[in-house]
Amino acid sequence: MTVCETCGNDYDRAFTVSRDGESWTFDSIECAASKLAPHCAQCGCRVLGHGLEQEGTVYCCAHCARRAGHDALVDSA
Repeated sequence: MTVCETCGNDYDRAFTVSRDGESWTFDSIECAASKLAPHCAQCGCRVLGHGLEQEGTVYCCAHCARRAGHDALVDSA
């Protein structure tokens, strides 16, 4: 069995996610998202979809980007 790096659960169906030469082991998508998904710089929610990015800063939506002063960013249709 393998231990989840987020919650510590010892689970027989754990999986590994690798990115940029690093690897993490999780027991659920929820734990993986908790560890790896970025936070919106404006409201703090987890960005699980595409989100928006301006100058290296991630926002969950155009509304949050505009509140941060990035008026040119728009949500995709």
